[in-house]
Amino acid sequence: MLISLNVADERLTTAHRAKLAYVYVRQSSVNQVRQHQESTELQYRLVDRAIGLGWPPERVQVIDEDLGKSGAGGVDRHGFQKLIAEIGLGNAGLVVSLDASRLARNNRDWHQLLELCSVFGVLIADGERLYDPRAYHDRLLLGLSGIMSEAELHQLRMRLHQGERQKAARGELRLPLPAGLAYDRAGTIILNPDEEVQARLHLVFAKFQELQSARRVMRYLDRNGLSLPVRPLLGPSPHEIVWRAPDSARVLSVLQNPAYAGAYVYGRRQKDPSRCRPGSLTGTVKVAIADWAVCLRSAHPGYISWEEFMANQRRLADNVAHFEAGHAGVPRKGAALLQGIAVCGRCGRRMSMRYTGPNADYPVYCCRSDRDQEGSALCQEVRALAVDALVQRVVLDALVLDQIEIALAAAGQLEQESRQLERQWALRVERARYEAERARRQYDAVEPENRLVARSLERAWEERLRVAEAVEQEHARWRGQEPLLIGPAECAGLQALGENLPRIWNAATTSAADRKRILRFVIREVVLDQKRTRGQVWLKIVWQTGATSEHHVQRRVHTYRNYIDIDRLRQRIVELNAEQKMDAEIAAILNQEGFVAARGCAFKGENVWLLRTRWGIPTVKINGVDKNPRRWPDGSFSIQGAAAELGLTPQTVFDYLARGLLAGRQLAKGQPWQIELSDEQISQLRNRVRRTKHSKKEAS
Repeated sequence: MLISLNVADERLTTAHRAKLAYVYVRQSSVNQVRQHQESTELQYRLVDRAIGLGWPPERVQVIDEDLGKSGAGGVDRHGFQKLIAEIGLGNAGLVVSLDASRLARNNRDWHQLLELCSVFGVLIADGERLYDPRAYHDRLLLGLSGIMSEAELHQLRMRLHQGERQKAARGELRLPLPAGLAYDRAGTIILNPDEEVQARLHLVFAKFQELQSARRVMRYLDRNGLSLPVRPLLGPSPHEIVWRAPDSARVLSVLQNPAYAGAYVYGRRQKDPSRCRPGSLTGTVKVAIADWAVCLRSAHPGYISWEEFMANQRRLADNVAHFEAGHAGVPRKGAALLQGIAVCGRCGRRMSMRYTGPNADYPVYCCRSDRDQEGSALCQEVRALAVDALVQRVVLDALVLDQIEIALAAAGQLEQESRQLERQWALRVERARYEAERARRQYDAVEPENRLVARSLERAWEERLRVAEAVEQEHARWRGQEPLLIGPAECAGLQALGENLPRIWNAATTSAADRKRILRFVIREVVLDQKRTRGQVWLKIVWQTGATSEHHVQRRVHTYRNYIDIDRLRQRIVELNAEQKMDAEIAAILNQEGFVAARGCAFKGENVWLLRTRWGIPTVKINGVDKNPRRWPDGSFSIQGAAAELGLTPQTVFDYLARGLLAGRQLAKGQPWQIELSDEQISQLRNRVRRTKHSKKEAS
C-alpha cells in the first residue's frame, strides 16, 4: 500500500534535497513483469512519493535495469550496482523503494546499502515512512526489514519446493523431456512419434554396447554423417526438435539420461553455490544415482531397460582412468596390452604405465601407490613385453575353438550394421523429401498475386529441393561404397580370417586399442607379482566368466643371483663342458633348450665363458684338465711339443699353422692343436730355422 505523506519531516534537510532522489524498481522474474503489471506500476508511482518529499521532478531518477532479476544475490544486478555507485559518489540524497524486498532479498546487499547510506547521509523511503540509517531506531527497523525479507523468500521457496517434491513423488510433476520422448494430448509420456528420432537413438545405444565408448560412438556418427536430435529449452523455438552435429557432450547426455530407460527421475542435480557462474543464481552439480530424490522405474516407455542403463553408467565410469577407484579407463593406443586391467599382486592396487628406452617404446607396469602416498619406494615394476606375449598367447589359444563362430558373428554384425545405416539414410532421405514437399504445398497455397510472400516461399522451396537432392546424392554415394549385403567372396574371406585369428591379431591394420578391446571381452583383470618367485613373474588371469588361471613367465634380471633356475643352468653347462663342447657350442645348445640369459637375450659364448670363470669350471681338453703333453697318444704334437721339437716359440708355431707350413687339427674351435710332424718335415724345418738365424746374425 502506497501512502503519500507530504507533511514536513525534521530528518529532511536542504542538504538532502540538494542531491538527487533515486527510485529503485525491480521484479524478480520476467513472468512477474509480464503478468503482475500492477506491482510494477505501483513502483513507478513512487516518483510521486519523492516529489511529495520536496524533490523537483527533474531531479528524481528511476533505476529499472533490474526488472526480471532476482534480488536473492548471485546474479549481476546492474541497476543495484548503479545505485550503490551513486550513493558512494555522494550524488544521492534519497533512495525510494516499495519495500526492503525490492532493494535486496539477502542480508549482504541490504546491509551494504545501509552502511553506505549511513556514511553518506542518504535517507531511505518506502511506501509508508521515511528512515534515516544513521538513527539507531531507524537502523534497527531497517535491519529487521531486511531480515524479514530474506526469511520471507526462504519460506516461499521451502513451501514451493515441498509442493514440487510431493508432486514429483507421485510422478505428476511435468518435467522437460529429452528429444526421444514426448507428451501426448492426455499428458502421458510416449516415445517420440518421429521414426527417425527413434531410429537414431536406438542406434546410439546399440553402438555404445558394441564400441563401449561415448567418444567412439560420436566418431561413428560423425563419420557416417548422422546428426543427433536435440530439444533445446531456450532459443527461438524452445521444446522443438532440432538436429545437431554429434559431439561427446550430446552423446553423453543421451547415455546418461534415465528417461530413456523409462524412469521418472527428480533431483538429478542440486545447487552448489561454489559452482556459481556469472549470470546465474547458483551452480549445480550432479547427484549420485543412489541419492536421487525420486526415481520411479518403468514409469513410461523407454529405449533401453533399467539394467542396461545401469550397465552403461558403470561402463562410462570405468572409461575414466581412475586407478584409486579401480577404473580401467578406455583402451588407448599405447603398446601395453594390459593397460588399465593390470593389478598389483602385492598390494591389490591398479598398476599404472610408464615407457622406457631411448624411444620410449618399452612399456613397464608400475605400482607407485606407496611412493605417491607414503613417500616410500615403489611397490614393484614389471616389464610388459614378456608378460603381454604370454597373455596374448593364452588368449589366442582360448579362442581357437570359437574362431568359426567369431567369423560368422563378424559377418552377421557387418551385415546388421549396413542395414542399420541403410535405415538411417532412408529416414534422412524421407525427411528431406517431406520438407521439400511441404515447402511446395506452402508455395501452392499462397495467392499468385501476393508476390511479396510467393517469392519468399519459392526461394524456400528451391532451398529444400537442393537439400533433398544433396541428401539423395550422398545416399547413392554411400551405397556405392558400403554394399548392403555381403557377397559370398566377402563371407569366405571373413571365415578365412576368423579361422586364422592370430593373423588378424598381428595384422598391421589392427591397432593396439583394438587388441585391448578384444582382450577385455574375455579378460577382466590380470594380477602381476614378480617378487613371489625368483626370476619369474607370477600372473593370475581373471576371466570375464569368473574363472582364473595362473601362469609364470621368466623375467629379465640384472644378475644371475636372481636367475629363475640357476642350479639347472649350472648343471647343464658342466655337462656340456664335460662333453668337450666349447663356449659357443654350449651357448647354441642352451638357446635351443629354451634357456635365456639374465637380461632376457640369447646366450653367447661370452656369457658361457663368464659363468665358467665365475663358477671355476675349467675348459675340458683332450687330456681332461691337465696341461697339454709334448705328444698326444696318437703320436701328434701339441703346440708346446712342436715348439720344443723345432726349437721355436709357441707363437711361431701358431704362425706356421696360419701360413700352412704346418698341418694340424682341432676337435673343435678352442680345443688344443694336434700337429702331425714326420722326421723328414722336422729336419726341413730345423734347417729352415738355422738358416733364418744365420742370416739374421750376418745382417746384424
